[in-house]
Amino acid sequence: MTIVQAIILGLVQGVTEFLPVSSSGHLVFFQNLFNINEAALTFDVILHLGTLVAVCFVYRKDILDILRKPLQRTTYLIIAGIIPTVIIALALNDPIERSFQTGKILGVTFIITALVLYFTDKYFKGETKKKIVNMSYLDAIIVGILQGLAAFPGISRSGMTISGGLVRGVNKENAAKYSFLLSIIAILGALVLTLKDAHSATAASVSISGGAMAVGFIVAAVSGYLAIKFMLKILGEGKFRYFAYYVGALGIYTLLDQNIIHAVFK
Repeated sequence: MTIVQAIILGLVQGVTEFLPVSSSGHLVFFQNLFNINEAALTFDVILHLGTLVAVCFVYRKDILDILRKPLQRTTYLIIAGIIPTVIIALALNDPIERSFQTGKILGVTFIITALVLYFTDKYFKGETKKKIVNMSYLDAIIVGILQGLAAFPGISRSGMTISGGLVRGVNKENAAKYSFLLSIIAILGALVLTLKDAHSATAASVSISGGAMAVGFIVAAVSGYLAIKFMLKILGEGKFRYFAYYVGALGIYTLLDQNIIHAVFK
């Protein structure tokens, strides 16, 4: 892997992890585009660590507050949200893995994301006063279910969870905050699973230099931080639907150009 490829992949991971466009679909696409098969899992871990640093930095005050007072409602709501995510991820593990390997549903899942974003932006403006502490456990469970479904490539985790919060009456700022706090646990969980798989590929990791990994990590962290800030700005301005147009166009293009699908997901 070259430094330029590491920069591009770090940028793709950092930006798409927090924007509602599906990081998994984009990252797999570019890895296959660059024909990076060796140690891809190991490099994925590095990139996810970068995005984890980004979200922890943005919400460091909230995280410190939870660490100081762990037995609080926000903690319980995060736990309530993560439980259905774990259950769905474990129950649908095989079809999720197959969807990554074949890419057959990628066009459909991109379009599903687009529809969710568009109708959420159109009908649920998030202009209420409902904050995270006012969420019910049912609210948290629904958001957690949506996060679990986002394990499929093409379905945006941030798009689904923020939309879920808005539909349940949470205001924009808090819907985004709950989504990103929930993502910390989700990213950590993904890292644990990926590390387990990557351990068996340790010997292959020599094909990616330490310099490339360091660059990928830094770019993912910086671009992830900027992506979160940009996402909050766009959400506040009520321009969520613009992401729907992009993802919808990507989904239609993917469905129409089946040759590219087969070339990318060999």
